Amino acid sequence: MTTATATWLDIAADHPYGIAHLPYGVFAPADGEARVGVRIGDRVLDLGACAEAAGMESASVWQTPSLNAFLAQGRSAWASGRAWIVEMLSNDARRDCVEPHLYALGEVTLHLPIEVADYVDFYASEQHATNVGSIFRPDGDALTPNWKHLPIGYHGRSGTVVVSGTDVVRPTGQRKTPADSEPVFGPSIRLDIEAELGFVVGGTSEIGSRVGVDAADEHLFGVALFNDWSARDIQAWEYVPLGPFLGKSFASSLAAWVTPMEALSAARVDLPAQDPRPLDYLRGDALYGLDIEMEVSINGTVVSRPPYRGMYWSPTQMLAHMTVNGASLRPGDLFASGTVSGDAKAERGSLLELTWSGQEPITLQDGQTRAFLEDGDTVTITATAPGPEGVRIGLGEVTGTIRPAH
Repeated sequence: MTTATATWLDIAADHPYGIAHLPYGVFAPADGEARVGVRIGDRVLDLGACAEAAGMESASVWQTPSLNAFLAQGRSAWASGRAWIVEMLSNDARRDCVEPHLYALGEVTLHLPIEVADYVDFYASEQHATNVGSIFRPDGDALTPNWKHLPIGYHGRSGTVVVSGTDVVRPTGQRKTPADSEPVFGPSIRLDIEAELGFVVGGTSEIGSRVGVDAADEHLFGVALFNDWSARDIQAWEYVPLGPFLGKSFASSLAAWVTPMEALSAARVDLPAQDPRPLDYLRGDALYGLDIEMEVSINGTVVSRPPYRGMYWSPTQMLAHMTVNGASLRPGDLFASGTVSGDAKAERGSLLELTWSGQEPITLQDGQTRAFLEDGDTVTITATAPGPEGVRIGLGEVTGTIRPAH
């Protein structure tokens, strides 16, 4: 069992952002520029300033407005950086060096933690894929023939990944229902959420090479909650034959805090049985799921609790598949899991599933009903995971409010 380390800061031992967690983000104090920080309790440590005060030559990788410079350093630098942070926050002799560079969380502005290089969205939940297939192909097979042979995904638009708290403008586009003789243009009327987990990638690989399952963890820096907002009506009309496009690319929200993979060592679980057995390049020793419990709320009403631990494909398999054709990796690459859904209705991670394509609206605490999102709705996704010695860590929330179409 992993042993929890104590900190000299005055925070509860079971704080979800204690020293066992230490998520990274990018923040700006009221009187300064954006730079890399780490969250400890309800404070943010300015890593670059603290490292510079401690005489560390590597301080410059944290004195930038994104995590990308640090991501480029690779696994050994991530491990040594985390060990140094733990030392600074656990050794009472370091207080004088650290305390001048701590900021109250409420006094800083949080920014997008990475400059997103490439963005890929997967479809890794068997329950979600089965639900969606059942909705759209009620008389056919729920899963497509390829689903259990490879992690299905699409390449998204990195420039519209936004930090948690950013408003989301309702997208406009073409839509056509079976009752329409011709397509119409206008705001989406079937705007949805997708509760997902994003994986932040570091290091590089050369184009034409590939990263195998057992090497994938060398590139997996951390995770952050992710909401891949979806305009289901735009998507339904456009996606044949090339898949998601404008129904997805208008906005995707990423949490401001990236939880390092090291903080999730106690959350690793076995994958569900994979049958049929995947091809050789998708097999290896580094296969795992993550015991992360998510919670989705709309305007303060909890509408779903999706469990990530049931996801069919490992993040290492997703990364291996993403590069098997020779596609290269760059610091700041981001891939998402796809919607997380469980076996129970209350564990479905999208309104498409929760309302069964609008046929069974949900009721909020104020008595209002929702089939899909309305203007003014605020969606918040939170999550927790096991930490050392029974402590639970809390992933940074991802939230956004829907604004009317322009």
